[in-house]
Amino acid sequence: MSRIGKKPVSIQKGVEVKVLDGYIVVKGPKGELKRALHPKVRIKVDGEQVFVEKVDQSRSADALQGLYRVLIENMVVGVSKGFEKVLELVGIGYKVELKGRELALDLGYSHPVKVPLPEGIDAKVEKNKITLLGREKEELGNFAARLRFIRPPDPYKGKGLRYATEQLKLKAGKAGKGSR
Repeated sequence: MSRIGKKPVSIQKGVEVKVLDGYIVVKGPKGELKRALHPKVRIKVDGEQVFVEKVDQSRSADALQGLYRVLIENMVVGVSKGFEKVLELVGIGYKVELKGRELALDLGYSHPVKVPLPEGIDAKVEKNKITLLGREKEELGNFAARLRFIRPPDPYKGKGLRYATEQLKLKAGKAGKGSR
């Protein structure tokens, strides 16, 4: 029994939600998002609220009801406010530059790593912080994870590319000479 799936999604001002032949379309000030619907869920738009109903009483339909409710809520927030992820560069000599629609990362490799920004994702760079902005939460999270994978944080010194909210638990290094 999905408790999240039973809650209605409230539609904010300036956002329009439509269900068109197997797709849900959400339009807002930041653009339009479209997602295919699963046959085990049904979407009902009632005024300023969206309800997700399951077609049958199976366990998978229950899970899909909660999933689609959260996906629709993310679509509504994405086209109205948008999402952001902040990554930090930690390490001496590590730097980042934004050149047009491309991030140039100097992360201690023999060459700068150039990463093009995907469609629908924008970036702001301030010193050692990269702020990624987008309207699709899933794509934004995937791109941030791919960036972090280029130089993940080192477990001993914490150097690397990490999320701003990430808390690292650093390992202890070697004990030293006089530890016998």
